[in-house]
Amino acid sequence: MITTDLQTRLAALSMPNHKYAIKGIKRGIEREALRINKNGTIAQTPHPKETGHPLTHSSITTDFSESLLEFITPVSDDPEQTLSQLRDLQKFTLSKMGDELLWPMSMPCFINDQEDIALAQFGDSNIGKMKTLYRQGLKNRYGSMMQAIAGVHFNISFPDSLWQSLSELENNTQPLQQFISDKYLGLIRNFKRELWLVSYLFGASPALCSSFLQGKESHLPFNKIGKGTLYLEHGTALRLGDLGYTNSAQSSLRVMYNSLDEYIAGLRQAIRCHSDLYGELEDYKETAPKQLNKNILQIENEFYSPIRPKRNALSGEPPTHALERGGIEYVEIRALDVNPFVDTGISIEQINFLDVFLTYCLLKLSPQMSWEEQKVTQENLTAVVNQGRDPQVKLLKGDEQVLLSQWASSIFSDLVDVAKWMDEANQTTKYTDTISTLSQWVKYPEKTFSGRLVEQLKESKQDSGFIAIDLAAKYKATYENIDYQQYSEKALLDAALQSQYAATAIKENDDKDFVVFLDEYFAKA
Repeated sequence: MITTDLQTRLAALSMPNHKYAIKGIKRGIEREALRINKNGTIAQTPHPKETGHPLTHSSITTDFSESLLEFITPVSDDPEQTLSQLRDLQKFTLSKMGDELLWPMSMPCFINDQEDIALAQFGDSNIGKMKTLYRQGLKNRYGSMMQAIAGVHFNISFPDSLWQSLSELENNTQPLQQFISDKYLGLIRNFKRELWLVSYLFGASPALCSSFLQGKESHLPFNKIGKGTLYLEHGTALRLGDLGYTNSAQSSLRVMYNSLDEYIAGLRQAIRCHSDLYGELEDYKETAPKQLNKNILQIENEFYSPIRPKRNALSGEPPTHALERGGIEYVEIRALDVNPFVDTGISIEQINFLDVFLTYCLLKLSPQMSWEEQKVTQENLTAVVNQGRDPQVKLLKGDEQVLLSQWASSIFSDLVDVAKWMDEANQTTKYTDTISTLSQWVKYPEKTFSGRLVEQLKESKQDSGFIAIDLAAKYKATYENIDYQQYSEKALLDAALQSQYAATAIKENDDKDFVVFLDEYFAKA
């Protein structure tokens, strides 16, 4: 039986031998958060040593800057467990931070000067120095301010039972892993087409501190409140817009998602191609390097995308090599703002929605995507980032301009059907309950995260920083008064100590000069 559309596919998957195929979705979360002082300024202290070594700790590390923490949960099929693990990691880290707090928003706190954003330090081993030099390159290419933005990454993989059912229903004759990779790429294309809905619902960065602009002019219609907060009346996620975590220099990169070979080739072209923009910056072969190399991308991770196909890599293995070796294992959603309304930065409601939305993206038809269509998806996202809660905002769907509310309602109609199937398989109502609740946010944009934040700003007539500091203090107090749920403090202290030993061992096992190490790395990459 060949399924041709979402309804037909759901009907086939509801048959007795397939109805439980969706059970066992696995997830992992990576949450970023700036360390700040009690007055809201960025912390200038080193990464707290008692939490472990950022190079080798699997759950507590840093991102771009020394003050930008990253908490990484293990893979789990229980979302409540995942959130509990995230709470434990944050509780433990906060207990080692003295009076410092975790900034609960995506756009950074007040930063007087970009030099206040110290590069993350990973030690004196070759791999540690490479990580810091990569960040030096990011600073010199794009500025440090962009790198101080925090987000939440949501990783998801579907169970083997679903792939087997889909393969059987579609009379698949490909090797199963190739089939899986193709399906994940179909999910990615559909996600890019309708990413704007995630930004509309969960965008939580409609405002920023004017210090973020560092004196640069913006043509966006900002309103001002308090001493220096700028906000867009109908904005949703400045983090995903031109002022946020984007890279205009990459806009011409034709990284496509119609086949795994095409994706890998596009990314590799970018890391091999010399850049005219960055060619004057000294690279690792010179005495005082300011970047890893002079290519459009220093390494593959520099490619900014709201979603990535992923496979767990072997030690020292570049991401595209891992994909080439084993195919796509999971996808990483990188489009989520930090949710300021919960201590974990992401809520169970968001996880439930993403489960349904990504399953919907997987199951519905996903035609190949041209470069022109890919550019349209970015234009739609930009429209929602800047004016998504305006009832009159329109998006381009095919050749037709449609109201966001009209398109969103159509998507939610399909999500209801997907949620019902998922609920039946999991013997729950959580998915239909979540979709029912969030569907109301289309009609009432003030219920969205960005809508709530803008209303709070206007009611308080204060800078967004005051709201954030209050939340940060509240969440720290909460952590001080709750017990560990998934880990013990001893287990976390032991993991921190082991990470220090592991970092020392890596340094002691270095057997070549840093330049030779990078020569060999880039030759392999």
